[in-house]
Amino acid sequence: MTRQPITSPKAPGAIGTYSQGVRAGNTVYLSGQLPLDPATGELLGGDMHAQVRQVFRNLAAVAEAAGASLADAVRVTVYLTDLRHFPVVNEVMAEFFPQPYPARAAIGVASLPRGATVEADAILVT
Repeated sequence: MTRQPITSPKAPGAIGTYSQGVRAGNTVYLSGQLPLDPATGELLGGDMHAQVRQVFRNLAAVAEAAGASLADAVRVTVYLTDLRHFPVVNEVMAEFFPQPYPARAAIGVASLPRGATVEADAILVT
């Protein structure tokens, strides 16, 4: 099976040895996105709602570059440094993902790259 890297200038560039996304057949794997502003590369701070929205905007941009959307998501994983923010994730996810919602896991972690408080990745089927 051939693998096709997916990149979008509307999402932050990879900060390591990975692709923003990879298509394998009709499945698209979106790498984890932090609440980084794609124009500046700076991490959003402050309001958790804004941070989670930026994470999902970044995922949506890579999905769009693959010719898909977050409506094609079948699996989302959210990483939080503080699980007390889980209700915010639920609230903001409803703005970006239509029903039926994708399968999801929320994982509490000790830390994330660049000092972020939230990260998410997704698997899409097109």
